Amino acid sequence: MSAAPSLRLAIVACMDVRLNVAELFGLQNGEAHILRNAGGVITDDVIRSLCLSQRLLGTQEIILLHHTDCGLQKVNEDEFKADLESEHGVAPSWPLGVFDDPYTDTAQSMQRLVDNVFVETNFLRGFVYDVTDGQIREVAQAQTSE
Repeated sequence: MSAAPSLRLAIVACMDVRLNVAELFGLQNGEAHILRNAGGVITDDVIRSLCLSQRLLGTQEIILLHHTDCGLQKVNEDEFKADLESEHGVAPSWPLGVFDDPYTDTAQSMQRLVDNVFVETNFLRGFVYDVTDGQIREVAQAQTSE
């Protein structure tokens, strides 16, 4: 099997165990790069991974997958960081990426990718998986960078 995904697809998704990304999109092993983190947040490391995936392994399409009832909707970032600082003597330098609405956050994440010069976004789509009814709903297409 090649290291390059056969569908030339990269998916950025939340790490929530209720999301079976391959099953939701009908994927087989080797068809897509699947990048997961808390909230499916577009971090510097996600940008790094997408850039490598595109430039070295030929991915062309990006899908963002967020979901309802995400844990990051329930966290107070300031309190979380203050607790860590209290326990460890230093506050984390990284943002948690908390949000209120998964649809708005997906659109904002799409825009972060569009605004990033290192990632090609000609084929970018965003979706929200509803954990209560199992439906996947598409979020409005981000503007392409010009």
